Amino acid sequence: MKIVDWLRPGIKVKRWVMLGSMGILFIVFGVLEFVNRRLYSMYYISFYLFLIASGVFVLYVSIMQGMRSVIALINKGYLNVSIDSRKLENLIYEKRLLVKGPKIVVIGGGTGLSTMLRGLKYYTSNITAIVTVADDGGGSGDLREDLGMLPPGDIRNCILALADTEPLMEDLLQYRFKDGRLKNQSFGNLFLAAMDGISSNFEEAVHKMSSVLAVTGKVMPVTLDNVILKAKLKNGTIVAGESNIPNEAIKQNTSIDKIFIEPKNAKPLKEAIDAIMEADAIILGPGSLYTSVIPNLLVKDIAEAVKKTNAIKLYVSNIMTQRGETDGFGVEDHIKAIFKHAGGEIVDYVVINIGRIDDELEDKYKEETSHLVKIDNIEELKRLNVNVIEGDFIRIKNGLIRHNSEKLASILIETIMEKKLLYDRRKIIEYFYLSERLKQNKNK
Repeated sequence: MKIVDWLRPGIKVKRWVMLGSMGILFIVFGVLEFVNRRLYSMYYISFYLFLIASGVFVLYVSIMQGMRSVIALINKGYLNVSIDSRKLENLIYEKRLLVKGPKIVVIGGGTGLSTMLRGLKYYTSNITAIVTVADDGGGSGDLREDLGMLPPGDIRNCILALADTEPLMEDLLQYRFKDGRLKNQSFGNLFLAAMDGISSNFEEAVHKMSSVLAVTGKVMPVTLDNVILKAKLKNGTIVAGESNIPNEAIKQNTSIDKIFIEPKNAKPLKEAIDAIMEADAIILGPGSLYTSVIPNLLVKDIAEAVKKTNAIKLYVSNIMTQRGETDGFGVEDHIKAIFKHAGGEIVDYVVINIGRIDDELEDKYKEETSHLVKIDNIEELKRLNVNVIEGDFIRIKNGLIRHNSEKLASILIETIMEKKLLYDRRKIIEYFYLSERLKQNKNK
């Protein structure tokens, strides 16, 4: 190969760059002449327009030809650019699918919320996760006490659930130290704490961490105020601290009457209220009823916004009752507790599990006085104007019962599309076809 042949693609790129510069000069010269000379006869106006139009044309040609020359350099191996066709296909499907998805706001906290988000991110990029900041136990509680920051644990889990990261990165951020002063502390919590240290507030820290991890949608704390969750038990005792409430209920052999937060006038993020009002769907739960879901509704204006929005409102019921919080509760008891604390009816549909678990695992949970959540009184649900959506959502992981994120997300999206959004049949078929292709590609 002659040297001139080897250099030709690079020479062409430079040529088109120079031509593009000439086009910009034409445009700038035409505009300046028009402004400075102020000669507005038809002759001069035509001359100015000719210069500007010529510049635009030359610039367009140079950009198009320049791109072709760059592609030629890549194809001939002069530029070391590797393109993963599978990742490129994923990006194309994501662009077409996720921007078409419904606007969904999820409200809650805990493991259940992050599990659901892992499924929803395959259907829409228009997700806003509003997360409780009442946690005061474990590593989050330690950082809250030591650094005076809001608890990062639930927010970290939601960010990772919506993130597009390599498995190694997720393993790193979920890693818990086993020894020393950092024992039981999550690296992801420390990462978010460091972000909080270099940010003006916790909201900005969450945004920065989300940007670093390429999060689909948005994750935000329900409030930036340092709230303390308190409960009045049915024996009249007042208990302070999210981690203490179920323990004290068990210890005193009683149940929760109501919960409240201090300060009572804690302000929500404006972005949270805006997201609720613009949403196609609001999803409450899954998660601990009194310590993850309801605390968000106690923040000023959150429950009122949920009442006012035109969005479809769904509550995802827990699969199992939780000792110290929902002992003996049926589905309708969960709904009544939400309505009681929200000050009105804020749920249109409840999503419940009707799947079964094997006897051995069920006995294991019964030893901890935890039972499958069922409908005890269907007439009560009808009286509450709540419709029921049933499905088998059980997934067993490490001997624990969890929601199957894919099945749960699928039925939620189907319900939202059918009940709220007026898509035609062709668009619905295309939407779900694209979502299935995207999941298959990402799981390869």
